[in-house]
Amino acid sequence: MEKSKELVSWEAAEYIKRSKNAWWYLGLFVVGAGLCALSVYFKQWTFLVLVIVCVVAICVTNLRPPRKIHYALNKSGLVEGDRLHKYDDFRAFGILKEGSQFSAILIPKKRFALSVKVYFPEANGEAIVDALGARLPMEDVKLDLLDKIVNFLHI
Repeated sequence: MEKSKELVSWEAAEYIKRSKNAWWYLGLFVVGAGLCALSVYFKQWTFLVLVIVCVVAICVTNLRPPRKIHYALNKSGLVEGDRLHKYDDFRAFGILKEGSQFSAILIPKKRFALSVKVYFPEANGEAIVDALGARLPMEDVKLDLLDKIVNFLHI
């Protein structure tokens, strides 16, 4: 992609890293052990494997630092690393502030398609909103139930 076609570009973390103490990990293992005990009691071996895999995956994901990703807005859409999200696939966008972090959320046209959420530094905010606003209408967005649960659990 040529730099001259970029309207705005920035780098940001792929997700917000939330701090966790030893009590959080202890709680995770207690809940996991409890679910494992229930699955053994009811002889649900598939659920037992699922719980173990989920606990390990949560631990590995939380220990890995978030990657820095290069984002750019061009005439075609949002470039996230090597992937292009075309404006035509989205009906609107919204801006959300989570603590001290800002994010742009692209709302898909298709009912069951996933929204795209990208974080950006406050210094680039005006240019990003202007570039998106020239191509998509802006809507108020709020955290959905899953995002609220994830924030509450510090995942």
